[in-house]
Parts: sequence; structure tokens; C-alpha cells
Amino acid sequence: MDRADRPGAGASRGGQRRAVLPTDVRCLVETDESSGVVRLSGVLDPPGTGRVRDALLGRLVDRPGPLVADLTGLRVTDPALWEVFGEVRRAVHDWPAADLLLCDPTGAVSGAPAWPTLDGALAALAATPLAAVLTVDLPPVVGSARQARQLVCDGCARWGVAELTEPGCIAVTELVNNAVAHARTPMTVRLAPRDSTLHLAVRDHSSRLPAFTGLAPLHTAGGRGLLLIDTVARRWGATPVPDGKVVWCVLHPDDQT
Repeated sequence: MDRADRPGAGASRGGQRRAVLPTDVRCLVETDESSGVVRLSGVLDPPGTGRVRDALLGRLVDRPGPLVADLTGLRVTDPALWEVFGEVRRAVHDWPAADLLLCDPTGAVSGAPAWPTLDGALAALAATPLAAVLTVDLPPVVGSARQARQLVCDGCARWGVAELTEPGCIAVTELVNNAVAHARTPMTVRLAPRDSTLHLAVRDHSSRLPAFTGLAPLHTAGGRGLLLIDTVARRWGATPVPDGKVVWCVLHPDDQT
């Protein structure tokens, strides 16, 4: 059913505009475009979990900062289906400035911080404001790596982690060049500090995931970008998202010796 065919689709509470994303005929995901709240309602059954996961990941990749999923109006056909929310939180744990909080009146969900009321979850969201994040949208051209390196230099200077400037530039260069060479789509580069670490990510619009097979033979050209990332990063990985993927890495000052 098209959005225009659903009574009240796109309506708002308090005059706020919201997008309504269909998952299946039994479960609806409503995204409040003016806040970090996603409301789930109806009945979630096994076929709907993948679409719920995609809806949450899609919102998290498009909007930096923590997200609140309001489960007040949601029921499940099997208690094991609550695990989808823990899965989403684990998937974004190392993304720059990303987290999933829950309003869960049932107390049934594990794997993500939860509050029994939306007011409680929103208070927690307000208590952890988005303190620092830098983002730039780049085209799939070779010169984009230079712009990404400048973003890393600016961020490391601003956040007092100068020792991560060089490894951050190495990592972001390889992430961007990999997207230029293989994804060939526009990309979003995002970075944020967390304690003493630096979190970097490049989101592109290709579903092709990077494959790291270890050391490249000496007689081959290329194939060393992921090795460089693996060398400078404490951990890294790739997360499929709707319409593409996020390739991320975490840099720690203790590893740069």
C-alpha cells in the first residue's frame, strides 16, 4: 500500500512531520524526522525482523548520534524476536557516534540499554548529546581521499588526539580509495572520538563487502589497502545497510607505537 493510501500516513504528534516506513502488513516503523525517535507498532513476526533491522540501520547510517526505538506499541510472535534490537546495537557499536537506546515497557529486550517509558529514554538521550562528529559527502574520485585526510587532521586537532592523525589519515585514505575503486558511488565519511579512541567510517552505496585475505603476493599490484587498515586499526569491519554498506575502523593510541 502506498503511503498516500494509508490514512494518517505522514501525520504527526504535536505537528511534527514523520515518515512511515512499511515493514510488513503487521508491523509499522515510524521515523520522526525531527528527532532521534523511531516508533515500532503492531506485531513483529519472523519475516518482519529483517525489515525492522534495515529500517533501524538505515536511520542510524543517515543520522549521526544515538537513536531511540520506542517499542511501546510493539508485540512479538516469539520472544526470541526481541534479539533483533541487540543485533542492531552490536552492528553499530563501532560506528562513529552511533548507538541504539530503547523504550521497552516489557523489560523483555536484552543487549541494549532500555527504559520503561519514552520520557525516560528521551531523558537519557538528552543526557548524552552528540558532542563531536565530523561528516563530509564525497564523490567517487581519487581527489576525495585528500579531503577525507583533511577531515581527519581537523578532527584529531580539535579533539586532542594528535597521535592518531597519521594512522587516521592512512586508514581513511584506504577506506575512501577502496570505495572509489570498487563501490564507485558517492560516499559519506564520518569520524568521531570516543574516550581516547577515534572511530572512522565510510558509507557507500554498493552492497559488495570488502574481503581481506591477508598479505598480497609481492608480484601483484594493489590489494594492500585492507592490510594497512588492519595494521593501524585495533578493529575494523563492514556492515551491510539498506542501499550499501558501512566500512568502519577504530584507532587506539596504545597501538601506535
